Amino acid sequence: MLQATEILNASILIVDDQEANVMLLEQVLRNAGYTRITSTMDPQAVRALHQQHRYDLILLDLQMPEMDGFEVMEGLRDLEAGSYLPVLVITAQPGHKLRALQAGAKDFVSKPFDLVEVKTRIHNMLEVRLLYQKLAEYNKSLEQMVEVRTAELRESEARFQRFTELSSDWYWEQDAQGNLTRFSGPVAEMLGIGSEEEPQRWNAAERALLDAKIAAREPFLDFIYSRANLDGSTQYLQVSGEPMFDTGSRFIGYRGIGLDVTERHRSARFILGAIDTDQEKS
Repeated sequence: MLQATEILNASILIVDDQEANVMLLEQVLRNAGYTRITSTMDPQAVRALHQQHRYDLILLDLQMPEMDGFEVMEGLRDLEAGSYLPVLVITAQPGHKLRALQAGAKDFVSKPFDLVEVKTRIHNMLEVRLLYQKLAEYNKSLEQMVEVRTAELRESEARFQRFTELSSDWYWEQDAQGNLTRFSGPVAEMLGIGSEEEPQRWNAAERALLDAKIAAREPFLDFIYSRANLDGSTQYLQVSGEPMFDTGSRFIGYRGIGLDVTERHRSARFILGAIDTDQEKS
């Protein structure tokens, strides 16, 4: 909502080649409480004045020598391209009203003046103009907020991706049908994707348990499963994952990270073996 002072502090330009009309309009506006009033009897100066001051309202007479009001509006149109042309035309010719509106004017007042009508139309036009400006400012502020938030999200995503790269051997996301949609690292190799012999090398019981958790849409943390390598050794993999849901709580897939923990297992088995040997000796 607008305060009354906002409307009364709006900037207004009066354009009329008749000094008596200019003085009358100035007096009407000042009596109504408007404080920022400018006038000119030179229509050729209007474009430069508006370019410099960006008036909230231009009261424009149509019938002027050398350059009429239609030509003035033509000169103003590119300054307010895609925006709101704040022109209220003044005319004694009823046939000019429709043409003026088609040329970009937002309203009109007739000569001779009905002072109540003049004040009402000026007030209404200024209210619309200022609300339009507030909306434009709000949209601009919103766009800036979106840009800032988008930059923050991109930075956050980059940090998250870097963290997952440092804390794991691979990262993956899959859709609700199980198709990989995003990943980093040797995901296909670790998960046995794209090879017919790979599934036969997994520990069937461990993989069945993992597949059951995924089918039930359960999260899993540090789940370890193994597979037999072609050289006869065993490879151990550790994976953590969580289901993903959209804002409507609809399941849309999984995401997670994984590690090759074979060396860790070998070290742990070596240590346990050494402890058992020491206990047997004692």
